[in-house]
Amino acid sequence: MMSSFATQSYVANGDGHQVLEWLGGTSMQVLLDSAHSQGALTVVRTALNEGDAAPVHVHSREDEVFLVLAGGALVWSGDDRYEVGPGGIAFLPRDVPHTYRIIEDGTDMLTICTPGGMDGFFRSAGHDVSTPKPEGWAITAATLGAAAAAHGQQILGPPKGLDD
Repeated sequence: MMSSFATQSYVANGDGHQVLEWLGGTSMQVLLDSAHSQGALTVVRTALNEGDAAPVHVHSREDEVFLVLAGGALVWSGDDRYEVGPGGIAFLPRDVPHTYRIIEDGTDMLTICTPGGMDGFFRSAGHDVSTPKPEGWAITAATLGAAAAAHGQQILGPPKGLDD
């Protein structure tokens, strides 16, 4: 019987991670992608500021975890809203609409997705900062929607506001 667990180790130091420009000009590091985990998981680390937010969306393939290392976020899962501070964690199961809004400058958040594959979405919509930025490049609703559709996600609406 074949094991569904990764069978090869992967180690990378801090300067070895791909960095993507992400929503609102934030910086996202791809710490572990699906290729290096044999499809088991994706881990990214994002530096965020107050007001940064993701559109309401749903994944059909991955469960997602947000681990707030510093700062704070509002997280919606289905109809439920939570405030998550330093050391807090939110588990967002696949097929449940969710989003977040950052409520503090300097928020540092790990996103862990299982199984792997979400890195494809991040790379499709984001810009690898090690390469020249194409003129006029931006993450638009159209590019985000196309990247989401190509990677088993659906954008359901705009980000939620503080009063939602």
